Amino acid sequence: MRPLEDIRIVSLEQYGAGPFGTMHLAELGAQILKIEDPTVGGDVGRSVPPYAADGDSLFFQSFNRDKRSITLDIRHPEGREVFHDLVRDADAVYSNLRGDVPEKLGIRYTDLREINPRIVCCSLTGFGMTGPRSREPGYDYVLQALAGWMSLTGEPGGPPQKTGLSLVDYSGGYAAALSLLGAVHAARRDGVGTDCDVSLYDTAVSLLTYPATWHMTAGYEPARTRHSAHPSLIPFQAFEAADGWLIVACPKEKFWHRLVAHVGRPELEEERFATFADRDRNRDALLPILEGIFKERTVAEWLDPLYAASIPCAPINEVDGALTDPHTVARDLIASVPHDEFGEVRSLRSPVRVGPPGDDRAPTRPAPGMGEHTDEVLRDLGYDDDRIAALRATGALGEK
Repeated sequence: MRPLEDIRIVSLEQYGAGPFGTMHLAELGAQILKIEDPTVGGDVGRSVPPYAADGDSLFFQSFNRDKRSITLDIRHPEGREVFHDLVRDADAVYSNLRGDVPEKLGIRYTDLREINPRIVCCSLTGFGMTGPRSREPGYDYVLQALAGWMSLTGEPGGPPQKTGLSLVDYSGGYAAALSLLGAVHAARRDGVGTDCDVSLYDTAVSLLTYPATWHMTAGYEPARTRHSAHPSLIPFQAFEAADGWLIVACPKEKFWHRLVAHVGRPELEEERFATFADRDRNRDALLPILEGIFKERTVAEWLDPLYAASIPCAPINEVDGALTDPHTVARDLIASVPHDEFGEVRSLRSPVRVGPPGDDRAPTRPAPGMGEHTDEVLRDLGYDDDRIAALRATGALGEK
């Protein structure tokens, strides 16, 4: 038994953030029934280039493993009846839509509690279902801009930059999954469901974390730092070596003392560099010394002795280097599934793990074809072939 095998989620999800959240739950065993709107061609993620073909894409495969797909127009009267039948037997209805859409579609708790009083209605929206921006569409880049992330990313004096990955989307998916699990637990305990109003905006702002606390409490002005440096701990940044770049970090005083002993430069022993506060105060004197030292050797020549001294460090890998690192392989982070169009799809598994090491992974399935499980799901509800044919004829399941 996987940890979440007894949880059933009806999901009106699309693109990245929403499907990313439920994929982690699916890997833990949750039953994710993905409703795709046939009037718009299903999840838009199926057509994201450059690797898209025949109603599927590698983008879609990245976010939708281990799920089932049903085509259903829940605005259609007959489609609405099917949706309600699904809700009766579900723990949660999950969506990632604009903030005013859950009300329009009737997928809030107040809309569904008569059908299932224990239902959890988890809505991951751009800006939430309240507030002045609630009706605005929200996408990762927009949220990175609004939440101040872009002002903090990049080199000082350069243009604002987004993060290399869509981290607002992905973090929002995690926040929604966590909220949903908490609400399902409470519903099973108390017999009453609820709404979960999760937003990408809230997620992005909350991830400002300690720089925001410093700013609001002590007047600190967050700013970009050179070479991705930590705002106060020195050294803790990227350094250029003779043939590339590496990260060296001294987040504890013991690491600094080990580094000083290793490089053998007596000027680093001076009192002005003795503590975190001293090094922060004298960063303009210290960093040029360190930068000169690291340029004297190659990345490989630095990493072996730094690893041996247990000083936090790493090469700055290309993506290929990260995916082929022996630790990536040892941690079983890559899923491989067969696919009719793409042959073998290799994608990344969830970092969420439950179980003893070595026994915490279950077989994984490729993302479903659009509507692949429609008939199967309807038969599970007790619909016979005649009723399924009648539904199809009305257009509730897609084209007549």
